[in-house]
Amino acid sequence: MTSLYIDADACPVKAEAERVATRHEIKMFVVSNGGLRPSQNPFVDHVIVAEGPDEADKWIAEHCGPGDVVVTGDIPLAAKCIEAGARVLRHNGEAFTQANIGQQLAMRDLMADLRAANPLGAGGGGRGFTKADRSRFLDALERELRAAKKG
Repeated sequence: MTSLYIDADACPVKAEAERVATRHEIKMFVVSNGGLRPSQNPFVDHVIVAEGPDEADKWIAEHCGPGDVVVTGDIPLAAKCIEAGARVLRHNGEAFTQANIGQQLAMRDLMADLRAANPLGAGGGGRGFTKADRSRFLDALERELRAAKKG
């Protein structure tokens, strides 16, 4: 049975994901360290994990599997979820796949090395989240949930 897992800390598309999950009548797990207002929606379970780095990621990686969809911006978590057989989306609708996760991990490591080598911290924080990103996410989530439900 398909479930939707949301890496909820700093996730800009929780409400959109909830609407799509409700329309498909699938269980959605919103996983965080706390501080989020719980939904009254019967399809949504709020999972509060212990404080600490990557606790939400560990919980998601341990519970997701084939037929599930995970929404995260965390590349190492995405790699673990793909390995477990889940489908994985970024918040902007881009899919993490077996074909691109290795490159994504390598780029993440390269960027971390570049930031560490820059003692003054110069550089931008990336672009903001746009309406187009939200729209792409909704389209991609719809596609991934339909595909996951088909098996």
